[in-house]
Amino acid sequence: MRKIIILAFASALIASCNSKNGKDGNNAVLTDTIASNEKNEPDDTISVYEGTLPCADCEGIETVLKIDIADNTFQLSSTYKGKQPEKNFKEKGTINTERGLEKDLDGTIYILNWDKPEKDQIYYGYYSKNPEKLYLLDRNKKIIKSKLNYFLELNE
Repeated sequence: MRKIIILAFASALIASCNSKNGKDGNNAVLTDTIASNEKNEPDDTISVYEGTLPCADCEGIETVLKIDIADNTFQLSSTYKGKQPEKNFKEKGTINTERGLEKDLDGTIYILNWDKPEKDQIYYGYYSKNPEKLYLLDRNKKIIKSKLNYFLELNE
């Protein structure tokens, strides 16, 4: 997809160099086509992970985490199932990344609220060979070892 965008941009650049004072009608059509194609392309900078995390006093916490790498932001939605009434929480903030998850030097750790005190930070991470599975990490940035599912899956 990036190659197509680069090729289209290069074509537009070459075409604009060949026009006379930018008044060539063909360039406008080419530019409009490139712009409309870019709008229809999916945004590769936003990843959405979903899943149900364990809960001590409810049926589970339905969790949706949207990460926007381009803006270094996140949106986290949590719904506590089985509570009457169900409790919903939404949080937005900034995100930072670190390389290396446990023994995987190419793994990635996301630090949610990295610009806030450590007690307010939340850690998620994935192994480089399986970026579709995002693990909730403990305060030491380690995967929580449990028979319960402390992970979210990439929603495509």
